[in-house]
Amino acid sequence: MKAVIEYNSRKIEINVSEPIDISIPIDNTKNNINAWGIDDPKIGPESFDGYEVSVANGAVVNFNSIQFNPHSHITHTECVGHITKKVHSVNQNLKHYFFVAELVTVAPEKIGSDFVISEKQLKTALRNKKRDAIVIRTLPNLSDKKETRYFNTNPPYLSNEAASYLVEKGIKHLLIDLPSVDKEKDGGKLEVHNIFWNTSGIMRMNATITEFIFVPNSIDDGEYLLNLMIAPFENDATPSKPILYKIIK
Repeated sequence: MKAVIEYNSRKIEINVSEPIDISIPIDNTKNNINAWGIDDPKIGPESFDGYEVSVANGAVVNFNSIQFNPHSHITHTECVGHITKKVHSVNQNLKHYFFVAELVTVAPEKIGSDFVISEKQLKTALRNKKRDAIVIRTLPNLSDKKETRYFNTNPPYLSNEAASYLVEKGIKHLLIDLPSVDKEKDGGKLEVHNIFWNTSGIMRMNATITEFIFVPNSIDDGEYLLNLMIAPFENDATPSKPILYKIIK
C-alpha cells in the first residue's frame, strides 16, 4: 500500500506497508534498557483482596499495571519542559507528527576519556540537505543496545558545537540511540539540551529530543519520512514509537 504526501512543493511517495520501527519497548521478560540507576520497570497483574487478576489465575481478563520512567526504560520523546522550572508537556507542544528526516551513522570521536559526536561529523552527514529531523545511529551498533544498563558507563554524547549546528540547520527533532544527548555526569549543566531548546532566548517549544532509539544495521543511511508517534501523557517526556518510511521518490 502506497501513499503520496505533499511536502511544501514536493510530492513524497512512501510504502506504508513497510514501516521501520526504531523504538525499544519495555519488556520485563528479558533484560530491559536502563539508565540513571533506578529500579527496572515492572509489569504485572493487579490484586484485589489478595486475588491476582489474570486469565491464567481464572479471571476473565488480564489487568496489568505498569511502573516505569520514560527517561530510563523506553524510547521516549521529550520537550523543553524536561529542563525548565515550569514543566511543559510534550503532549501539548508536539502538534505535528510527520517530518522529513535524515538517518546518519556516526562513530563518535574519542576526546580524552569521552566519545563525542562532533559538529564536523554532522556537517559531513547533512551537507546542504534541508531536513526537519535527524536520526543518529552511533557505532558500534550491536543489538545489545536494546538491553544495556548505562549507569556510570559514560556513554557518547553530542558536543555543544554539534547542538548549535543542528539548531542553525533548522533541525527541530533530534533522535538518537543513546540515553542522553549530554554527558552522563556534567555537573548538571545539560548544555546540549539547553542549546537545542534555546533556553537562554526564545525557547523552541515545538522542538523535541528522542532518546533510546535503535536503528538496525540493515537500514541504509539517507532520507526518510518520520512518523513520530507519542503516548498522550501530560509530562515533559512520554514513551514514543518513531517509525521511518523509505521515500520512494
